[in-house]
Amino acid sequence: MARTRAAYEYTEAEDKSMRLGFLLIAAGLLSLLGLCCCWLRPALQERGGGGSANCTVLAVRQLGERFACTFSCGAACRGTARYPCLQVLVRTSRSAAPALLHEDERQLRTNPKCSYIPPCARDDQENSENVTYKQKYWKEKVGSQPFTCYFNQHLRPDDVMLKRTHDETVLLHCFLWPVVTFLVGVLIVVLTICAKSLAVKAEAIKKKKH
Repeated sequence: MARTRAAYEYTEAEDKSMRLGFLLIAAGLLSLLGLCCCWLRPALQERGGGGSANCTVLAVRQLGERFACTFSCGAACRGTARYPCLQVLVRTSRSAAPALLHEDERQLRTNPKCSYIPPCARDDQENSENVTYKQKYWKEKVGSQPFTCYFNQHLRPDDVMLKRTHDETVLLHCFLWPVVTFLVGVLIVVLTICAKSLAVKAEAIKKKKH
């Protein structure tokens, strides 16, 4: 009995392998639980009730109001600049009422009044030029051409997005990598146990022959 127990004792390398496997299993489970609670569930709720539609530009205009943004010019250098508010009003194939276009959900939350937030530069004039360039783009290059937009009737019925922040690819990666980590951990543990079991059986067969 003591010999059998000694035979099944893991070596230092096998013990480290088992610990690594259990660590990966725990990390995968905790990551999946944390992502589901803190990120995946809000993202799915944000997508719930939403869909895609065809949008057509109705009007492109700059408001007189300016908004503040924060620029960074180094590790300990920060400041505040201003940019004009650009609004792109569109008509969707789902509704005859005009809707305000936004780049994505993040931009909508940051500034729900405007359709575009330029990269914040120290110079207000540079920010104005960036907004004017975007205004020309929507007026001259897009014009009356239809394009795909996204909406959420429950959260923001009067706003549409040019793209989704939480698309299917992001949601897939959110779920995939914790599962892969968990499976790799299980594989390491199973292979270590199987290798040890085979080694013990081989040792027993060898002793019987001798």
